[in-house]
Order: sequence, then structure tokens, then C-alpha cells
Amino acid sequence: MTTGAITPKLVSLAWPLVAGNLLQTFYNLADMFWVGRVGPNAVAAVSLMFPTAWMFVSVAMGLTAASVALVSQHVGAGDDRKADNVVAQTTILTVAVALVLSALGYVFRHPLLSLVGAEGRVYAYSLQYIEVLFLSIPFTFLFFVFRAVLRGAGDTRTAMWLMVLSAGANVVLDPFLVLGYGPFPEWGVRGAAVATLISRILTAVIGVAILVKGDWGVRLRLDDLRPDWPVLRKLVDVGYPGTLDGLARSFAAVAMAALVARFGAVPTAAYGIGLRLMSVSWTVSGAVGQATATGVGQNLGAETPDRAATVTWTATGGTMAVLFGVGALMVAFPDEAMRVFIADAAVVAAGVEFLRIIGPFLAFFGGLMVLQGGFRGAGDTRTAMALSVLSRWLLRIPAALLVAYSWTVTVAGVPLTGWSWGVEGLWWAWSFSAIASFLVGVAWFGLGRWREGVVEREETATPGD
Repeated sequence: MTTGAITPKLVSLAWPLVAGNLLQTFYNLADMFWVGRVGPNAVAAVSLMFPTAWMFVSVAMGLTAASVALVSQHVGAGDDRKADNVVAQTTILTVAVALVLSALGYVFRHPLLSLVGAEGRVYAYSLQYIEVLFLSIPFTFLFFVFRAVLRGAGDTRTAMWLMVLSAGANVVLDPFLVLGYGPFPEWGVRGAAVATLISRILTAVIGVAILVKGDWGVRLRLDDLRPDWPVLRKLVDVGYPGTLDGLARSFAAVAMAALVARFGAVPTAAYGIGLRLMSVSWTVSGAVGQATATGVGQNLGAETPDRAATVTWTATGGTMAVLFGVGALMVAFPDEAMRVFIADAAVVAAGVEFLRIIGPFLAFFGGLMVLQGGFRGAGDTRTAMALSVLSRWLLRIPAALLVAYSWTVTVAGVPLTGWSWGVEGLWWAWSFSAIASFLVGVAWFGLGRWREGVVEREETATPGD
């Protein structure tokens, strides 16, 4: 990414990430498709548990953001040996954190479900789903490390093929474990989670084996699997804002799911399906943002910050153009999109309203994600975190509380009331926050304070050393 025409190299780096993320989205959609055959309560449960589970998984995002920044900048500066050491230290840190989170999540699963508003059959289904997913967290974290370090080195295709295997295993297992086809038990919602667990174990084992072999740009050296405290401190320093970023996003997703749940099972089920359809935008923009992080990191390592900026602006513009088209399709065919997953007329009607309000603004959600990728590639994870907090906690959640609900409070003798738009007010709050936070992100990136990077020049070997 440090030489030649930017757009072809960006496309070459991004398309396997897009494909891999589409496969991830595909097997999330497959889960929802088969769970939809169990019933609306099962769909509502998975809808609630998706952001709840992601709250734990998102902790890995900070660790992987740090590893991408360090690996890509070392590779750009020509020091592959230091990049390999970052791989080992990231693995140590990630496994330790994953085991702690998995244990904590399982121990506190009941209070967590009550907190997000699960009740009755939805509570029972949610418990079946989340208990298994907590077991999958360590394997999910390991696969995240595998993808991140190879991405930092510029290899996005190997992880894509491993994602093909993972998604294929999940899609094949879903109907057997959810509905009990053939000799398999009819596990319902728990079966969807077990299918995910099996696919995650498979990808984690193969991914670690590939890194140990070391034929793909970086290598996991077993001799490096002992704490290197300066590198671990650097990973934590660069990564903790990314972890807070992920937690801020995840808690906001849980809070939003809880706000939707107050309107009942039908809007919750529609929301869950709508999120899966929206994940198309996250699939594209998240992948391009990851490619952008690699391009920015390698160019800062090579001391070409102007080219790093051009990579980011090019990626942002291209992504938004694609997502405007995707949003137009969602607005044009909302009924057809919903009926792929569920036939319940009430859920379909609620989902149509969701897609018609959210669809026109998909490009702004995606544009911000690409800009955040640029910040992360520079190691400026604090700014990426600040943009997530702004988008969700300072804009989306307050706007949702203002427009969706009926309430009255008196401040300094002045009565203030909610606008009582109902559940549609939640969707408008999302749209408003997407536009406003994107405009702030554009202005912030334009200031250029991210250009220094995080690799100390005196610590970096020169090519040929």
C-alpha cells in the first residue's frame, strides 16, 4: 500500500475483507432464517442476544486495532521481526482477556438478561443462546487476532478463505441443530449457538496453525510466547481506547435493544431482522475501514502521511457511493426483504417501517466507519473511540429518549416532554446520529493530528538491517 496507484491496491486489499464480512453476515442471516422457523419469540431472543454477545466480543476489537497499527507500521518500516513479536504478544493478551470475559459472562448471565429486558419465553430462549455463545468467546478472539495480524501485513485473502470454511460449517449445521433434521436433536435457539461454537473452534485451530507455519507475511513464533512487557504496554496503550470504543458501541447496542424491547416482541423481532439487513452496510464499510487502517499504517511507517490521507478519502467516497445504492434497494423492496426471514404479518409491517427510515442514511453509517479505520491505522484509537461515543451516547440514545417516549420532567420550573413518536422515533434517532457524527468525523480527520503514528522511529530497524 506504500507505492503505486491507490484505488487498485485498496480494492485488492478490501475485497477479500468485504467477502469475509459478507460471509460472516451470511451465516448471521442463516441463524436468523432457521430461528425464524421456531417462532417470533425465538427471533426476539436472538435479536436481544446479538448485541449482548457482541458487547463481550467487541473487547477484542481494541486488541486487534492495536495489533493492526503496530504490525502495519513495522511492516511499512521494513522490520518484520518486530511485527512477529507483536503477533505473539497480541495472542498472549487476547487469550487471557477472552478467558476472563467468558467466565464473567457465564457467571452473570441471569442478571444480564434481566437488564436488557428479556421476559417469559424470550428470556428462556435468550438463556439457551447466550450460555453457549459465552463458551465460544476465546475461539472467536483467537480468530480475530489471526485476521488482524495478517491484515496488518497486507494479507486479507487467507482469512477470507478460512471464513468461507467457517460460514459453510455454520450454514450446514444450522438446520440440523435448530430444527432437528435427521438423527439430530431439535435444539431450537440453542442449536444455532452450538453451530456457531463449532465453526468458531474450527477457524481458531486452523488460524493458529497457519500463523505458526508463518508463510503468510507474519509468523507466530513459539519462542516469543512469553511476556514482552514494553510491547504489551504499547498494545494496551494503543488498544484500550479501541476496547472502550467497542464497549461503548456494544453497550449502546444493548441499550437500544432494551429501548426497543419496551415496545414488545413484534418490534424487537423486526429490529433484529432489520439489524441483520443493515449489517450489509457494516460488512462493506467495516471491511473497507480495515483495509484503510492497513493502508494508513503502512504509509505512516514508510513516512508518507499525505498518501495515507488520500487512501482514507478515496476509501470513504467509494464506500458511500456503494451504500447509497444498497440503501435505495432497502427502501424500494422492504417487504420482500423482511419476508425472506419471517412470514408474521405484524413483524413484517414493523420491519418495513424500520427499513424505510434507516435505508436512506446507510451511507453515513458506513462513511464514519471508514474514517474510524483511518484513525485506527494511525494508532489514534482515542479519536475513533470519541467518534463512537459521540455517535451513540451523545446523539443516538438521547435523541431516542427524546422522540420515542412519552414523559414529562420539570427543569428550573420549565416542563419538558418527550415527543411520543413511538418505536419509529428510535429509528429516526439512529438516522440523525449517523449524519451528525459523520460530519464531525470528516472535520476531525481533516485536522491531520493523526499523522505521527505510534512506532518510534529510533526503535524501528531500517530495511536491510
